[in-house]
Amino acid sequence: AKKVLDVYYYDPLRAELKPDHANKLRACFRLRQKDKHCYMTFKKDVFGKNDKWSHSEEHEIEISDLRIAENIIEHLGLKTLVEIDNLKHIYQYKNFEIVLEEVKKLGLFLEVEAREIKNTDNVKDAKEKIWQFIKSLEIKTSAKLNAGKPEIMLNKVPGE
Repeated sequence: AKKVLDVYYYDPLRAELKPDHANKLRACFRLRQKDKHCYMTFKKDVFGKNDKWSHSEEHEIEISDLRIAENIIEHLGLKTLVEIDNLKHIYQYKNFEIVLEEVKKLGLFLEVEAREIKNTDNVKDAKEKIWQFIKSLEIKTSAKLNAGKPEIMLNKVPGE
């Protein structure tokens, strides 16, 4: 198991890096601390028909000093949006990465990613393979299936 702390930031001056009126994020900037490694990530969601989430394009780089990155972010004027503190159990199965996450204040999550995707041309096929795999597990899934943890955290009702 790996302890992971994700800190998501928003930009008060750029609508693209802020949640909308329903706390939906279309793009986000994140610092991740995973064991002794740190990463800086820009993630942009791609939506299809009826504004339904299709997939995310993620650009991530390992950084050597979390404190310097935090100082840069502060000087750029970005503000903390939400922190996601979790314990990840990561497994590989065929072409899938399966992550069971124990997320503080949210509960247990299952995330399945297809590892063979090289470009967006294969997204539809990969999603179908992921769905087939999840259905084969015969587990009950939540109605919040296509929502990200930052959005779920932003919409969390106190006491839930």
